[in-house]
Amino acid sequence: MKDKPILIVDDEPDLLAMVRSIFERAGFTQIITASSGEAALDECSKKEPAMAILDVMMPDMDGFELLREIRQTSEIPVLMLTAKGEAEDRCRGLELGADDYLVKPFLPKELLLRVNAILKRAYPDSNRTVILAASTVDLDRAEVRRDEGIFPLTGKEYAIFLKLAENAGRVVTIGALCQAACGEIWMGYENTLMSHIRHLREKIEDTPSAPVSLLTAKGLGYKLMVKGEPH
Repeated sequence: MKDKPILIVDDEPDLLAMVRSIFERAGFTQIITASSGEAALDECSKKEPAMAILDVMMPDMDGFELLREIRQTSEIPVLMLTAKGEAEDRCRGLELGADDYLVKPFLPKELLLRVNAILKRAYPDSNRTVILAASTVDLDRAEVRRDEGIFPLTGKEYAIFLKLAENAGRVVTIGALCQAACGEIWMGYENTLMSHIRHLREKIEDTPSAPVSLLTAKGLGYKLMVKGEPH
């Protein structure tokens, strides 16, 4: 995802430079910037970006007008940046076809999380595999591959693992995992969840009693660490 071209549009040079720096430090390799709506449309005409981040408050052509122009010819995902955070601004952006919005000021981590989530939805990985320290999980086949062989996932194990994989590196609460496994009515499922977690560890870990991929966040839930991600 980090090799996809992302267009950032803002008329404030300092903010534009800051946002660009956030993405470049995170490993994104194709960042395009524009300081006006006209410049942004010119960039889009040269090469359509994979995603656009538009500031709402710009002179001449504001973010809403720019979004309307973009939607004339493109369905690329768009994140709106707004300083107001007012409900009417959010609704207007969504009505015009924005995928999400973020209120300024924002934390760099929050911006990256929003953008990564949008890119994953817009450009799903055709090869859906999750690489862990001791195993590889094939999401399309619902199976775990290790040196010892191939281990199929049950329906509940798959639902729980998928929820963890979608939030890799972040804690997923016990309630969210229970809900993923059995739907809205999940109260009382906590002990069963622990059993599923144990079986998952037996399949994905080298040493299930000392897990390095499926970690416990005591009192909160669980966290999946994919290979190469920091703990």
